[in-house]
Amino acid sequence: MKKTLIAGNWKMYKTPTESINFVNQLIKNLKKFEDRDVLICVPFTSLWPVSQIIKDSPLKLGAQNVFFENEGAFTGEISPLMLKDIGVEYVICGHSERRNIFGETDEIINKKVKKVAEMGMKPILCVGEKLKEREEGETFEVVENQIRKCLDGFKSIENLVIAYEPVWAIGTGKTALPQQAEEVHIFIREIIAEIYNKEVSENLTILYGGSVKPENIDQLMKEKNIDGVLVGGACLKIDSFIRIINYRTNESSL
Repeated sequence: MKKTLIAGNWKMYKTPTESINFVNQLIKNLKKFEDRDVLICVPFTSLWPVSQIIKDSPLKLGAQNVFFENEGAFTGEISPLMLKDIGVEYVICGHSERRNIFGETDEIINKKVKKVAEMGMKPILCVGEKLKEREEGETFEVVENQIRKCLDGFKSIENLVIAYEPVWAIGTGKTALPQQAEEVHIFIREIIAEIYNKEVSENLTILYGGSVKPENIDQLMKEKNIDGVLVGGACLKIDSFIRIINYRTNESSL
């Protein structure tokens, strides 16, 4: 059974000390679910201490970025070998902030996705359009181009997660309507089916990200093709992240 994935991206928040305190609280409040996994993508400086705390918990560990070489003279970079050794399971690749602030191209992201999967970890490939592109009706074109370029030559599809994050909805308080998100998720499955095959497409986990909050999680998760969420700001507070993890799609889930 394909599980829902609830992933929290802490971005550049929380010192190691704050991370330890937060994760201890999170574990205390975390229910055990058969149908969903909970992932926290913490800053590099918090990966090791957090990895030690969550060893006997259901929490999964993720990194927010990686370099595409195992080692070398790349000052300031973090290699997939380092992440693997700590116990990282997932790595975010191609987040819009990496693209738009740090200039990462689809070609660079392609190298990262391949290297993460090669090391036995799961890349979370982020795709999504900017506001101008949405307004000009270019959403599908932008998303398709990103997917095709970032997955060029990629074979380890069973390890892949895709996160659809409309850039105009990240950190803005604006959220794609559940129906808007659903139609892009359906389109992503169609593209993946074309590149690989229908079975791969149906089994692929596709997350929605973009101002996910306790107020909209239930409606988002009612959509058939939304397999989980990549949460930003709302994952930084215990109460809001727990509410998102405990999403309900019907009254029996209460």
